[in-house]
Amino acid sequence: MRGRLRVYLGAAPGVGKTYAMLSEARRASERGKDVVVGFVETHGRARTAALLDGLEIVPRRRMTYCGTTFTELDPDAVIARAPALALIDELAHTNVPGSRNAKRWQDVEEILDAGIDVVSTVNIQHLESLNDVVERITGVPQRETVPDEVVRRADQIELVDMAPEALRRRLAHGNVYLPERVDAALANYFRVGNLTALRELALLWVADKVDEQLGRYRTDHAIAGTWEARERVVVALTGGPEGDTLIRRAARIAARGKGADLLAVHITSADGLTTRADPAHLVRQRALVEGLGGTYHQVVGHDVPRALLEFARGANATQLVLGASRRRRTLTRGVGVTTAALAGSIDVHIVPHEAIAKGRDQARSGAALTRRRRLSGWALALLGMPLLTAAVRPAGLTLPSEILLFLLLVVAVALTGGMWPALTAAVLGFGLLNWFFTPPLHTLTIAEPENVLALAIFVLVAAMVSTVVDLAARRSREAARSRADAEVLSTLAGHVLRGESALPSLLARMRETFGLSAVTLLERGSALERGQELERGSGDGGTSGDWRVVATSGGMPATSPGTADHDVVIDDRLVLAARGRPLEASDRRVLEAFAAEAAVALRQQRLREAADRAGPLAEADRMRTALLAAVGHDLRTPLASARAAVESLRSTDVTWSDEDRAELLATADESLIKLSRLVSNLLDMSRLQAGVLGVTLEPVAIEDVLPHAVDDLGPPAGRLVTEIPPGMPDVMADPALLERVLVNLVANAVRHSPADRPVRIGASWHGDRVEIRVIDRGPGIPPEAHERVFLPFQRLGDRDNHTGVGLGLALSRGLTEAMGGTLIPEDTPGGGLTMTVSLRRVT
Repeated sequence: MRGRLRVYLGAAPGVGKTYAMLSEARRASERGKDVVVGFVETHGRARTAALLDGLEIVPRRRMTYCGTTFTELDPDAVIARAPALALIDELAHTNVPGSRNAKRWQDVEEILDAGIDVVSTVNIQHLESLNDVVERITGVPQRETVPDEVVRRADQIELVDMAPEALRRRLAHGNVYLPERVDAALANYFRVGNLTALRELALLWVADKVDEQLGRYRTDHAIAGTWEARERVVVALTGGPEGDTLIRRAARIAARGKGADLLAVHITSADGLTTRADPAHLVRQRALVEGLGGTYHQVVGHDVPRALLEFARGANATQLVLGASRRRRTLTRGVGVTTAALAGSIDVHIVPHEAIAKGRDQARSGAALTRRRRLSGWALALLGMPLLTAAVRPAGLTLPSEILLFLLLVVAVALTGGMWPALTAAVLGFGLLNWFFTPPLHTLTIAEPENVLALAIFVLVAAMVSTVVDLAARRSREAARSRADAEVLSTLAGHVLRGESALPSLLARMRETFGLSAVTLLERGSALERGQELERGSGDGGTSGDWRVVATSGGMPATSPGTADHDVVIDDRLVLAARGRPLEASDRRVLEAFAAEAAVALRQQRLREAADRAGPLAEADRMRTALLAAVGHDLRTPLASARAAVESLRSTDVTWSDEDRAELLATADESLIKLSRLVSNLLDMSRLQAGVLGVTLEPVAIEDVLPHAVDDLGPPAGRLVTEIPPGMPDVMADPALLERVLVNLVANAVRHSPADRPVRIGASWHGDRVEIRVIDRGPGIPPEAHERVFLPFQRLGDRDNHTGVGLGLALSRGLTEAMGGTLIPEDTPGGGLTMTVSLRRVT
């Protein structure tokens, strides 16, 4: 019998997985269970190590690799000991080369196969499926991984959770790593954002596991009823115009339940031929559902109400939203009423809408067969029957044989020309058989009753065969049409997935698909808009009346819906106009799907253009804010110092010694140098704002910029502690602007940090970013004020220059963002504020 596996899952190191595992082991041991420690790593944590007292520890296997001795789990020793429960830490650990198994989880599998229960631990970043996600979040690659399936197969998974702030406090107090590693850990992997993201990943992964277990339990116990463990709202879509209303109503219902899921489902017929869905509506509604955070599903079923309820029960849905029937029903019940009657514990909402009782807008399908085949069928019916009669009369066959020959000809007519020629051939054959082959001959009278029955059966069989053949031909054509539509829509979906959202590309595909000469997207514009375009010189030559050509593909475009061979109204302002061959009704349905996608592509294009236009404006606004902040905060200090020194020297009331005079001159000189440097920077930024000077980004070594920034501080620089690790990569920055940023940040930190606590300047790199941190131990600022301090003239302590923060922060953020970086404030564990400048790394 295989052992049972229990896994303690954590979001990050230090949340208490090993502590929880050992606590549970001690409780099991006190209950009399045989417990041994296969491998537990305490990482020097005293409280964790104390829990090992009294527990039997299986000796580890010692291995030598590259001249160094390592200890590893000894699975053979654990199996030989044969305990009831073995504690094995760090499930994702990679064994020393030369071990029987490459990974510790493989050792655990052997122990489980031996019938021994195992308790282990793993962090969310070590799961194989999340490895790349964690690396993108933290910038730290995880080389030790464990397959998700190994953890999912565990009999029990217990989440060991801890808030990011609490974990950082544990780290700052030395409860996780040794003191010399604390600052680096806090600044790198254990940042609040990283820990919050990892915590969310762990919670979502466990939630999915719990949901899977719940589904398996319901399946194993044949539980068909709904368990309202989580609110799930399913909205049924028919592909009609009412779908938008239903989706929004369902989204509002889902929003009332925190964490509720929204699922949209469209039921198609099993044969795929009798659908009344409009592809254009479904394309738009799918985008709407996904935009509201829901998921879209398509299900095939014979019976729409039962298929809908099977899907809802399979998803463990609690509420079902349907639209009121669009058909005028008198004797039969609609889908909504039938579904509500069969729903059981699922709440059914039947939502009224504008299309109620207006009927279904279904395009009539064309003839099943081509005109040539129908003409051939009529010719075969009208000419074949007399010719067959002339050929059969001399043969002297019995009446049943003659009837079979005539029936064979009717089937041939049905296969060639369809139902109506075949029915005509059946009636004509009935008359000819009666006149020429049924006694008494050459009269319409039939002497024998069985001949009447034979002829009646002949007509009935001929009619039935004709109907079946015609229906098969019609279905075959519809299937081919549906297959073609599916291929077209698949091409359209691929166009979207590949990101080919440019309107000309989409219109060109549309023109090629339907063999049109020109496809044009028209937009209705007001007279005011046209006047403005003409004034700007941007009026489109392809305008007519109120219509403007947005994009076109092919030959001469249609300049208004009236000049097009086909037009599809998208909304009040947009119309797709096409020129070329005639289109069938079924073609128009797919054309409407293309039109809906063209409207989406246009909106995306305009959003991108608006974002591109807003970017320079936002950048100019940030620079303007930085200029105002600099004028208000930074110009005042050196100007006042220089003025005071000069006025003191000019004063005749005081006799200055040579030393005093030299000090005042030095103060004035230093202040004027700072003022000159700042004015130069401000002038450069004003030129940048005007678009005549660009920020000069070049590789910059932090070790080269930092000394200049420290020199500008004067005596307070003695309170700085720099912790720049060797091998720090260069950053892409403007040296002068980066120096200004560091001067302001360090000056703030020195001003607000206690005199006995130094200000630390550290740096590290993660992926393609380099971070410079200025850490103080001052009073800090509340989280709600983190963004307010960056507003111009809104620093905390503006009236009291001895408290608060904010001098130059607006300038610092503006300059940092101008260099393509970010400036983010964070709380320093233990009190204080950490300002983090993130810039692009030079690779």
